[in-house]
Amino acid sequence: MLEILGKTNIDFMGKRKIAFLISGMMVVLGLIALVQIARGAANLGIDFAGGTAVQLKFEQPVRIDEARKALETSGLVDAELQEFGQDNKLLVRVKASTTIEEKIAERVMGIFAKEFPNNKFVVDSTTEIGPTIGKKLQQDALVAVVISFAGIILYIAARFELRFGVAAALATFHDVLAVIGTFYILDKEITLLIVTALLTLAGYSLTDTVVVFDRIRENLKLRRRESEEATINAAINQVLSRTIVTSLTVVLVLIPLTLAGGEVLHDFSLTLLWGVIVGTFSSVFVASPLLLLWPGTPGRLLKRG
Repeated sequence: MLEILGKTNIDFMGKRKIAFLISGMMVVLGLIALVQIARGAANLGIDFAGGTAVQLKFEQPVRIDEARKALETSGLVDAELQEFGQDNKLLVRVKASTTIEEKIAERVMGIFAKEFPNNKFVVDSTTEIGPTIGKKLQQDALVAVVISFAGIILYIAARFELRFGVAAALATFHDVLAVIGTFYILDKEITLLIVTALLTLAGYSLTDTVVVFDRIRENLKLRRRESEEATINAAINQVLSRTIVTSLTVVLVLIPLTLAGGEVLHDFSLTLLWGVIVGTFSSVFVASPLLLLWPGTPGRLLKRG
């Protein structure tokens, strides 16, 4: 098949200090973002901050850009909209921080009645999400992430060794923190959909890391006279083309989704896009070098056999 890079001989382990410096900055930023999210100081969506969700059914199709413009003109700038084209349904979600003392559902209905007088509608449902429920969803999301990392460690430890499992979990945690930190800096809204994207990213990052680890394990058996650092370098170079092709294929799908996938899919696909890039970096420059830091591993001077 097509060979993108051919044989390479890059000293990845020799660049691990620079990689750790970059990764450390992203991790610190991610930890700051986590603290701010826990304090409620970040841009939290309706799922975590609380708010109102109103589902309307129109007699005629309504363009989502026109509906969004009508809400923004009336002061609901942060409203989230999702359309269901076949039934002419529109879901409007407004965060609690955006609401005022009047009932937000009544305000939304009043706006659409005024802006679309010739397009009658009925209210399918109205949901109020209070701060208590938002806190519960935050806790459940955190539990889901913790369980996923515990599963990663157990799986990789059983499949390889404990140090491989810990390294894979740390690399995956690094990817999640890097994405959360970036979203915090960009003031992107943190919703349950973003948590879903982060868990999807964790699975992708783990798969990419396992491919590298599997080749490292094979080389540790076949190249016993080499130092472990040289063995890991060789393994990464051997799978580098595969890693880049896999990531590039996913990126080529996510770019059009991010640019033209609509308001609802934009942040989800952007999370995966940045996450895939960071995950590819961590598989090479974070997960593998962490193996050398494991206690009892002398690193470059280790002679196997």
